[in-house]
Amino acid sequence: MIDPPIATATPAEKPTLLLVDDEESILSSLKRLLRREPYQVLTAVGGEAGLDELARRRVDVIVSDQRMPNMSGVEFLRQAKDLYPDTVRIVLSGYADLQSITDAINEGAIYKFLSKPWEDEALKAEIADAFRGKALRDENRRLGQQLKTANAELVRVNLELQQALDTQRLRAALGEAALAATQEIVNCVPLPILGVDTDGLLVFANATAARQLAQRALLGVGVADALPPVVAELIAAGRGETTLAMDEGAFRLSCHAVESIMQQRGFLLIFMPEDGP
Repeated sequence: MIDPPIATATPAEKPTLLLVDDEESILSSLKRLLRREPYQVLTAVGGEAGLDELARRRVDVIVSDQRMPNMSGVEFLRQAKDLYPDTVRIVLSGYADLQSITDAINEGAIYKFLSKPWEDEALKAEIADAFRGKALRDENRRLGQQLKTANAELVRVNLELQQALDTQRLRAALGEAALAATQEIVNCVPLPILGVDTDGLLVFANATAARQLAQRALLGVGVADALPPVVAELIAAGRGETTLAMDEGAFRLSCHAVESIMQQRGFLLIFMPEDGP
C-alpha cells in the first residue's frame, strides 16, 4: 500500500511542525536534520514558549522533550491537547519516565514516544507518518463537514419542495372551489350562457341554457352544428355582439374570450333576449 503524500501546495499551506526542547542545541540539530522536509519547522525553548507558539500559529505535529524545567513535556502536551486537540503530539526524550508517558499515551495526549538519541532516518520517517495521519484525519473531517452541509442543504431543499407542493395543492383546492362557485353562480344567471373551447366545441351550458335550448344538442357538439353560422363567425372574430334569430326567440348574442395570463382558454356566449331579460 502506497502512503498518501504530505500536502506541499505553497509555503503558506505547508503543514507545520513545532519542536519543543529546553536545549537550544537540540532544537538546532533537529531543525538542521529536517530542513529539507516538506513542512515548515518551528522551534520553542520550553513548554511555556511552546504554548505561546501554538497560540500564534496553526500547528499540525508537535515533537516535545519530556524533561524540561517548569513544565514537563507530558504536561505541555496535555495542555496542547486540551487547547488544540487536532494536533499530533510526540514525546522525544532520553529519560525513561515510563509511568507518566504511559499515562499520557493512554489519555490520548501523546500519539507516540520516541527516544533520544535518535536515528535520523527513523525519526524523519516517524514524523512523516504523523503528518500523513494528520492529513488523513483532516481530509476525513473535511469530507464529514461537506456531507453534513450537503445533508443540511438536502433537508432545506426538501422542505422548500414540500412547501411548494403544499402551496400548489392549496392553490389547486382554491381553484377547484372557485370554479365550483363560479359554475354555481353562472347556473343562477337568468340568461342562457354557453362555453366554447378553442376547438369550437360546446363544453358548458348553464341551467338557463339547458332549459331554454333543450331542443338542441349542446355539450360536445361543434358550434357550427348546434347554432346558426353567425355564431361560429363571431367566435372566429374572437369577441363581439350580434343579433341572432332562433326558433327559441330573438337574442342579442355577446361573445367574450376567456383568457389566462399564458393562453387562450375559450369563449363564453351570452344570450340576451331582444326584449330584455
